[in-house]
Parts: sequence; structure tokens; C-alpha cells
Amino acid sequence: MKTKKMNEPGKIMLLFLVAIMFTVQAVAQNLSVSGLVQDGTTGEGVIGANVVVKGTTNGTITDLDGKFKLQAKQGDIIVISFIGYKTQELPAAAQMKVVLKDDSKQLDDVVVIGYGSVKKEDLSGSVVAIKAEEMNKGAVTSPEELIMGKVPGLAVAQGDGGPGSGSTLRIRSGSSLNASNDPLIVIDGIPVANNSAPGTPNALSTINPNDIETFTVLKDASATAIYGSRASNGVIIITTKKGTQGKIKVTYNSSYTFKDPYKRFETMNADEFRQAVTNQYAEGTALGDAARNLINLYPQQSTDWQDAIYQSGLSTDQNISVAGKAGFMPFRVSLGYNNERGTIKTSKYERYTASVNLSPKFFDDHLRVDINVKGTINKNRFADSGAVGAAAFFDPTKPIYGIDTEDPTYGSNLYNYNGYWNWSTGKNTPNTLSSANPLSLLYDVDNAGTTKRSLGNIQLDYKIHGLEDLHANLNVGYDVAKSTGGNYTVPGSFQTAKDSDFKNIGRGNDWNNLRRNHLLDFYLNYAKNIESIQSNINVMAGYSWQHFYYRDLSIYKSNVTENLGTKEGWTYNDDEGRYIQNNNTPSPWENYLVSFFGRLNYNFKERYLLTATLRQDGSSRFSKSNRWGLFPSAALAWSIINEPFMEKARDIMSNLKLRVGYGVTGQQEITDYLYITNYSLGNNTTSQYMGSYLLKPDGYSPDLKWEQTATYNVGIDYGFLNNRINGSIEYYQKRTKDLLNTVSVAAGSNFTNMITANVGSMKNEGLEFNINAVAIQTKDFSWELGYNVTWNTSKITKLTATYNPDYEGINAGSASYGSGTVLQKHQVGYAPSTYWLFQQVYDENGKPVQNAVVDRNNDGQITNDDRYMTKKSPMADVYMGLSSQFTYKNWDLGFNLRASIGNYVYNASAADNGSLNAFSNQGFITNYYKSAVESTGFTLTSSTEQKASDLFLENASFLKMDNITLGYTFKNLFTSKLSGRISASVQNVFTITKYSGLDPECNAIDQSLWPRPRTFSLGINLNF
Repeated sequence: MKTKKMNEPGKIMLLFLVAIMFTVQAVAQNLSVSGLVQDGTTGEGVIGANVVVKGTTNGTITDLDGKFKLQAKQGDIIVISFIGYKTQELPAAAQMKVVLKDDSKQLDDVVVIGYGSVKKEDLSGSVVAIKAEEMNKGAVTSPEELIMGKVPGLAVAQGDGGPGSGSTLRIRSGSSLNASNDPLIVIDGIPVANNSAPGTPNALSTINPNDIETFTVLKDASATAIYGSRASNGVIIITTKKGTQGKIKVTYNSSYTFKDPYKRFETMNADEFRQAVTNQYAEGTALGDAARNLINLYPQQSTDWQDAIYQSGLSTDQNISVAGKAGFMPFRVSLGYNNERGTIKTSKYERYTASVNLSPKFFDDHLRVDINVKGTINKNRFADSGAVGAAAFFDPTKPIYGIDTEDPTYGSNLYNYNGYWNWSTGKNTPNTLSSANPLSLLYDVDNAGTTKRSLGNIQLDYKIHGLEDLHANLNVGYDVAKSTGGNYTVPGSFQTAKDSDFKNIGRGNDWNNLRRNHLLDFYLNYAKNIESIQSNINVMAGYSWQHFYYRDLSIYKSNVTENLGTKEGWTYNDDEGRYIQNNNTPSPWENYLVSFFGRLNYNFKERYLLTATLRQDGSSRFSKSNRWGLFPSAALAWSIINEPFMEKARDIMSNLKLRVGYGVTGQQEITDYLYITNYSLGNNTTSQYMGSYLLKPDGYSPDLKWEQTATYNVGIDYGFLNNRINGSIEYYQKRTKDLLNTVSVAAGSNFTNMITANVGSMKNEGLEFNINAVAIQTKDFSWELGYNVTWNTSKITKLTATYNPDYEGINAGSASYGSGTVLQKHQVGYAPSTYWLFQQVYDENGKPVQNAVVDRNNDGQITNDDRYMTKKSPMADVYMGLSSQFTYKNWDLGFNLRASIGNYVYNASAADNGSLNAFSNQGFITNYYKSAVESTGFTLTSSTEQKASDLFLENASFLKMDNITLGYTFKNLFTSKLSGRISASVQNVFTITKYSGLDPECNAIDQSLWPRPRTFSLGINLNF
């Protein structure tokens, strides 16, 4: 059979039809997509959003207007995503308009931890994150005030009433006796020194509170061990605000504050004092006549010395920030200014702050760059807080200013020093035993300084091309602080009149300190979700290098004067025209910390979580034999809520997680190079050889090593009604060994009688509970509550190398009166710094008998052997915080309460001034506590034993209303582009306590505390 061949025109027609068919098919499959991605709130185009064909690497990013173009196929799914927005998946179309909605929950669920971040539900350690909107409101000038009372296990003790004063932070109590108990502060990835420089009270003073985005508090060792040798006292990570996408926004914050120094010592006024002295001392006796003569020098004079030193404090805080995106560059810039006039005259504080953040991305978001630079200038005019005690007890029958008093022996101006009245024994002869006029303590001293500090870093995060699950992170940073200033007495003052070397001229010191901290971190992070085995693995390993440098160029000098001849220990400097103290400038110090670290996070079925970390630190502060420390940790978590058997319970419960953790952390915050034998120059002019000062050896401790703390933690996280009610309960135990402590050594075995050594151990344990709830939620009204409570106990378990039941312990705290009366000790079986006192004797009516303490060993004499450990310490057994926030339409009202229970304070001011008869005919007389008449009835001069009696040990438990804030939020004011908030607040509202001193939140030994004022503030926030 023959086949008929197709002719040539037929072949051409067939090929043409086939070509048309394939072309139509290609046109049907290929699609040119154009689109616009907008912010669902502002309507602005979203710059840099990711637009990808699902399941492929075919993608692009939006341009400056939020537009994009992409080649796709019919039926493809386009995935549009950007951080902070909910991801959308839409069918491909020729024209697409995509509106992205905010996903703040997604952002909230990410918690910053050491060297990375993790989703909140994947946390296995004890970590608390506080976001900006959850922080305390009001006239906040220091960052620690933002989280006061907010975090279980974190105790924030306010500083005194001085302007710019910083707070003390303790996480789960302290773990050391002699080394630092401050938590490690990490600011934008830079671990910073807490004692940065004079004039900056702590590391947090570097940061303007308006710049802070989140606080993250790492409490247990499974969370903190990644920081190894510096993490025994917990870690606080601060993340500052960054640049944003889209339209540039301007924020202006302004506050104006009035501070009322309302607290006073309850001492006698002039009339009461005259009457008390008249009643106390018999007329016709030498002592009585002398006392009467002193109080009747100016019969009509009445001075309230406390009113004389105080003033109303006024302050203002101004801050402006600009954030947005310029081209491809997200940025944020802020400037701040704070000015405070203190509540004690002459005190003043100024702070200038500036910060810059740049966070661009390159190579299709594979390279993320984060640049942070912050600068602070602190200017202080320091006032002597000793003026508080001086004003309370200076004779109220004397004038403030000097009076020309004719005296047959000494002539006029007997009591006049630079215009201030002061006690004298003759013309131009000050009474060296008396205190100075309180105003003279303030105005006759020139004490001022400036601290300039800057910290910054550049962090590079590179997502490896072709292996996007692997990230390489490099962090290079610095922290530099320089402090300059001087502290001099004014010539002609009472203080200079008592100066034996430079009489009526005076002396002081210039300080010039430099601290540097340089950092380099590098780590690799690999994160992979393996769906086939329902696992998520996150592995990180890295290296860290940090260099610390400190130089102190403080020089003690006389005030400007002529050459007065030879002065022992001083050399006259012709260029400066003043004397300079010999050999008083120490050498610079530096130390290094080198570390290797790693972490594994493993999540199986979203139910079983494992975190394991390991860090090895090498510190130059220790000898080669003890230089390296290894700090491991592990934590397990069981997300019970995700178990199948909890399915029905999930209608009510939204979270239930069990966490267990263990880890070891270290402590190395000690003086540098104590293991090396050092030599220093003497400054005694009689100890010279051929005109040169002799070298003398210093003490050393060659076997010094790391102090280590092992921590156990068990916790349960819970949540109900979609986390409308949520919180946690945790038990922890910390055991510290090889405590770093200053102890005595046998005579002749070292070049000093006291050295720092690893001696002893200590145990801390506690229980934490917190609950947060939205109690009421309606369209116009809501009520949010937060409460936390912490119970903690600490006990020293060892202080000697071998068991010694007769060991008398280590002195821990003293009062300044006398030669320094010891009142506290570290002793085995007791909390650190437990009070060590005499036991007071009382009469049959329950009144204390003056100068009568119990002879506990019945040997017929009162000595230190009759003291006892009181089982009472400055540490609170329980502390708690309660916050409440009411919102009605645009109005909001909030308050914060804080309580401390079981803490004790020794009222040394009362002990030193609690007797009616403090007069011993030494040429001056002092005022009395009213309680000396009303309470104790003491009439004789108190003995040393009386001043160390448990009579003055007081329960300092308290309940404080830290602040109340009322605010009104407005939108579209005058223009749709202006919004903001106006607020009024009161801080230090009230304190409920049995403590008789000025404030129960004070030092363990209360002497001359600068009282905290009550603060009234008005604030305004504007957003453009």
C-alpha cells in the first residue's frame, strides 16, 4: 500500500498551526505581574517587602513606592511578606494590590536572649521581657525606673534624693560577699561595665529612657550561662528603638517636674532645745553654766537648719526623635536634654543624650546591618549629703550667717568664716571637734564634674547564599567614658581653717578618669525546621574577645598659694603655683576576657524543648593555672498545652508549660592582678634613699580563682482565655562556692594582713509568682492588672577552709561615729550582712535603760563577746509589685505599688543623737531627737555599747505607692498628621512603714540619707 506524501504547501501549513498552538499555550502560562504593596494602617507603600512565587526562588522586593514587577504563571501563588506584618498568599494576577496588616503579636512573640533571639513559646529558661508600652509611666529620668516592681525576682532599690542618682538592681539576691552583686547589663549587644565612671551612677545612666524598646531579664543559669563568668547575678538585656519602614515620623516628648523635699528629721526647734538644755543641766555647775552660755549667745535667734539647706527641685526633660526610611536606609535619630535642680541647695544635674541607629539590608536581605551609636554628657554640681545630718542636729539657737561679736579676749568676727557662723574657740580658731555650718558644707565646697560617655557597635548578620539556614554574625563594639572634675574647699572657709597643712587656703583634688571597653563577637547560627521528623533545630557557636582599660589621673592639690616651704608628702609646683601630693597617681589598669561559647535549641513536635549551652571564659585577672572557667547549662521544657490530651482544655487554657533548668555561672569582678606581687612607691619623706621614695611590696593572692554559682530552677507558665490571664510560678536554688572575700592572713605569711581569697560558700533559694490579667475589657473601658511576689532567703554555709565553730566571722558594715562602730557581720548560718549587736536592757515598764546592755557571757564586764547575731539583715524576705491600668476611651489612669517585707535597718542617726545629754563642755552643743524625750527618755551621754544596741535596729518593711499617672491620648489634633498624649503624674506618693527614719528604703546603716522628694510632673508626647 502506498502512502501519499504531503505536498510542500501542506507541510508549511501544519508547521504554522503547531507554532500557533504552542504560542497560545505559552501566552496562557506566562504572566507579567505588576503590583502595589501598602501599609494597612497608613496606606503608604511598603518599601523592601518580599514578593516570591511560592515554592520557587523566583522573587523580588518592592521599590521606594511599594511597587513591584514579577514574571509568573497562571495558577501560581504569590507570597508577600515583611517583618512586622502578616504574610499574605494571593493568586497571581496581571494587576495586584496588596494591603499588609500589622502583626504586632508576631513581634511580641520574639524575645531577645544572649547572642540571638527566640520565639516566646520556645523559651525553656527563666526569662522576662518588658516592652515599651508595658513600662512604668511618669517622670522617668533613669531607665531602671521603667521596670521597678514589674519583674518577679528583680529588686530595684531607688537611689537617694540627689539629682541623677542611680538605683541598685538585684536579681534573685546577691551571690557574692566581696565581689559585685550587680547584674550584667548588655545594651544592644555590648556588655558594659556597671561602674562606668564617676558622675554616672550605673551603666543604665548612659541610656535615655525614651530610646528603650525592651528590657529582657535573664534570671536562671540556663538563660544566663551563655554569658559565663559575669552572669551569677543575672543579666539585663536592653534593646533600643530602631528605624522603621515607610513614612518618616517625628516624636517629641517633654516633661516638667516639681520636687517637694517634704521629709524632715524630727528634731527640736530653738525653744524646745533651750528648754530641754535648761531642764537637763543644773544651774551653778560648771557643765550647766557652760551649756546655758552656749544656748544663750543669741537669746532671740531661731533657725530651722533643715529648711535652710533644702529648696524646691525643678527639672525638665526634653527628647525628640526622628525615625523612618530614607531611600534604602531605615534610621532613627534622637536627641535628649535633662536638667535637674536638686532639693539640696547647690546641687544640679544636666544630661545630654544622642543616639543614631541605621539598619539597612543588602543582597536581597541576605546581609543585615545594624549600626548603633549613643553618646551621653553628664554634668554634676555635687552637694555634700552630709549636710542633711548636719542640718538636723546643728544648734537651732545659732544664726546662719556670721555676726560681729565683740569679745574681750578675741575681739570681733569670732564666729565668722566666709560669712557663715561656725563654732570657734578663739578668733580665726575653729572648733575642730564640731561639725561645720550646714550651709558652709554646701557653699564653701566647689565639687563639680563632667562625664562624657559613648558606646556603639556595628553588627553584621549574613544569611549564607545557597544555605539560607546558616547565618554568620559579627559584632564589633566599644564603650568609652571619660570623667573630669574637681573637689576643692573654698579659701577662708571653716573647713580650710581646720586644715593643718594649708590653713585658710585649703586643698582638694582634680580627677581625670578614662575607661575603655572594646568588644568583638563572632558566631555562626544554624536554624532548620525538619518537617519530616517534626523537629526544629537551632545551633549557635561563637567566639568573644573583650578588652577593659582604666586610667586614673586624679591628683591631690592645694588651692592656689605661694610657696610655704617644705610640706611633708607634698611638692610645690612652680608652673601651677600650688602644692601637689607626692606619688598619688596610680598606674593604668587593663584586663582581657576571651570566650568560646555555644548553644543548642531543639524543639520536637512543639511540645518538648531542650536548651543546652556551654561557655569557656579566660580572664587575665587570674593566674594561668586558674585562668579558664567552664560554665555549662541545660534546660528542658514540656509544652503540656500542645499535647493531644489537652485538646478539650484549650477552650479555657491557652498556655501550660513546665520548665526545669540547671547551670553554672561565674564571678570575676574583683581588683585586677591580685595574683601578682606588686610594688608601690611610698610617700613618706622620712623613708627615702638618695632622694627617691622606697618601693614597698603589696599583698597578693596567687591561688585566686573563679567564684562559681550553680543554679537549679523549676517553673510553670500558665495562661487562660487566650492569655487574657497569664503568669508563672518558679522555685530556684543557687549555691555559690569559692566565694571571693577579703580575709585576714597569718602574720608574716604575706605583705599585708588582709587579702582577697576564695573562702566559703553560700546558698540562696526562693519562690516567685506573677499574674497578669485583663480584668475588664469592653468597647470603651478596660482594666489591666499585674502582680508579682518573690520570697527569698540567703545563708552563708562556709567561711573557712576547714570547719571552725569559733570563727568570729567577717566585719561587713560599720557606723561612722566613733572610730567606726562595727554593726554587721558575715557569719556561717546567717544571711550576709546580718546585724551583730548588743542586747538592750529594759525596765519593768518596758522602757530602755540607757547604757545598759545584757552581759550575755556573765563575766561581769561588757565586751564584744557579749554581742549576738540577731538573725536580722537588710535583705527582704518578701518583695512584691502591683500595677494597675484603667482605660476609658481616650483617658488612662495607672498606678504602681511596691512592697518589701522583713528587711531591717540600723538607725545610726538615732543611735548617735538619741541622748539628751550629748554635751561634754567641748565648746559646742548639738540638737536632739524629739524621741530622746518622748520615747527613750535617755538623759546621759550614750556609751559605745549603747550606740551598738539592738534598740536602734528597726523593722524597715514598707509599702510604697511609687507613682500615679493620669493621661489623655488624642488623635488628629488640628491635622490628621498630629497625635499624642498629655499626662500628669505624682511619684513617691506615700510610704507606709514602722521605720522611724526618713525612708525605710535606705542603706543598711542609716546615716544622713538624702531624702527622696515627692515629685509632681506634667508631660506631653507629640507624634508627627
